Amino acid sequence: MTEALIGFFAIFVMALLRIPLAFAMGTVGIVGMGLTRGWMPAMASTAQVVHETGFAYLLSVIPLFILMGNFVARAGLAHELFRAAYMFIGHLRGGLAHATILACAGFGAICGSSIATAATMSKVAYPSMKKLGYSDTLSTGVIAAGGTLGIMIPPSTIMVIYGIVTETHIGKLFAAGVIPGLLTALLMMVGIVIMASHDPEHAPAGERASWRERLAALRGIWGVLLLVFVVLGGIYGGVFTATEGAGMGAAGAFLFALARRALTVRVLLEILAESARTTAMLFTLLIAANLFSNFVNFTTMPGDLKEWIVHLNMSPIMLVGAMMFIYILLGTVMEELSMVLLTIPLFFPIVVSLGFDPIWFGVLIVMVIQIGLISPPVGMNLFVINTLLPRVGLISIFRGVWPMVIVQIITLVILMAFPSLSLWLPSFMR
Repeated sequence: MTEALIGFFAIFVMALLRIPLAFAMGTVGIVGMGLTRGWMPAMASTAQVVHETGFAYLLSVIPLFILMGNFVARAGLAHELFRAAYMFIGHLRGGLAHATILACAGFGAICGSSIATAATMSKVAYPSMKKLGYSDTLSTGVIAAGGTLGIMIPPSTIMVIYGIVTETHIGKLFAAGVIPGLLTALLMMVGIVIMASHDPEHAPAGERASWRERLAALRGIWGVLLLVFVVLGGIYGGVFTATEGAGMGAAGAFLFALARRALTVRVLLEILAESARTTAMLFTLLIAANLFSNFVNFTTMPGDLKEWIVHLNMSPIMLVGAMMFIYILLGTVMEELSMVLLTIPLFFPIVVSLGFDPIWFGVLIVMVIQIGLISPPVGMNLFVINTLLPRVGLISIFRGVWPMVIVQIITLVILMAFPSLSLWLPSFMR
């Protein structure tokens, strides 16, 4: 137990010294294994982890989904989604904000990245809201929160990583995220109604569109619907695996971007380079997390924690609630993916030993990551928006996002209280 605690302390110290968390976890994992098992076994274990991670067929789903999202973003589908949503509900008070949430949900279904969704919608939705008189606090808060739907509504890069690390069925994780994702979007829209009623001047209604205009707008998003149907329908129906579905999605997104004349040789090279950079970052984190996880598993910490929890005499759901509270607190000061990879070796075995479904726990993990992405002072979505919209102060963004943080915490409580919301769709899969 002592060795593992020293390892955690060392990682946090290095993080405070601004050493990248991937390097901190990897260093502690290698040094910890070397000191506890010997340097030759530590080097052999490190080489094995790097080789197995780099050549794992299942992990190829990550770059393929990233590539699909980048092709879709360059094809301009986000504009089409936002326009279609606005045509139907833009005439309501706060209609542009509602349309932003719906567009984020649709874009998340073909992107899989929260940061990419928030960045894209900052360019697509903010200018329209600013032009119509929406306040900066409401606009940026909605965009930041809507962006988080990109990791709950499948396909989700975070779910893929969770599934690989915990050996949980990725297709079932995708199915589990559908209802929670739609519920989150619905509750966000309820939150917008409440905010708009308190500040009607800064959330005006737009013009009502005719049915002819609405149908014309729907024709612009057929590519999104087709891509989602092929990828997710194929995975849920057992036609192909998650990896094969990611390949189909990347190929389909490439053809769609090509058909829309959005690709040039230069743009294609930029997409490939961006996808490679993102993939390299994620694989570095995965390798480092596996090295640290191996070290922790060779200590007595997992067993000691289980015994300590048994002596607490707390109900299992209260223990899960305590874990979620810890995650929310960590999310305010740590980068979310690194936080999860750091804590999964501790929490996941406990959750499984308590008899909880790992798919349900995975949905809860994604939910707390969503909260962390918009929680000051380290919420990544907030800084992405601040970078893309430099005229909007960071304080205004912080103020605008707090109501959405509360909405997402309420959603987390609902998902904890009713596991069937997450497990109903996966129950139909083989």
